[in-house]
Amino acid sequence: MRRRPFRTCSCARSGSRRFDQWQPRVIAEINDYQVKIVRIEGDFVWHDHPETDEAFIVLDGALRIDFRDGSVTVSPGEMYVVPKGVEHKPFAAGEVKMLLIEPRGVLNTGHEGGERTARNDVWI
Repeated sequence: MRRRPFRTCSCARSGSRRFDQWQPRVIAEINDYQVKIVRIEGDFVWHDHPETDEAFIVLDGALRIDFRDGSVTVSPGEMYVVPKGVEHKPFAAGEVKMLLIEPRGVLNTGHEGGERTARNDVWI
């Protein structure tokens, strides 16, 4: 068994690093899942993830997740899980810093593609 170093991961420190908005960065792995930090502002694209749920944990700012039949607002310290297969579109009026938890290899735009599709497995 490979032993990992004894050190913590600082979400605050990771979130303060400068990287492009809408470009998630991996900060940890748990089994086959990745914990990613991302900065967003503005509108994303409508998309879904047919194979998996997606967890959003807001660190700073207010995130609105739109659905075809409504929306939910996620505030700092709150989490929302979008069930697999549910079409959604994140939106942030001002900058939001948040964590995403999803299986390794999941594209941020689902199968929609486009200019907002980020590279996978990019570590901070």
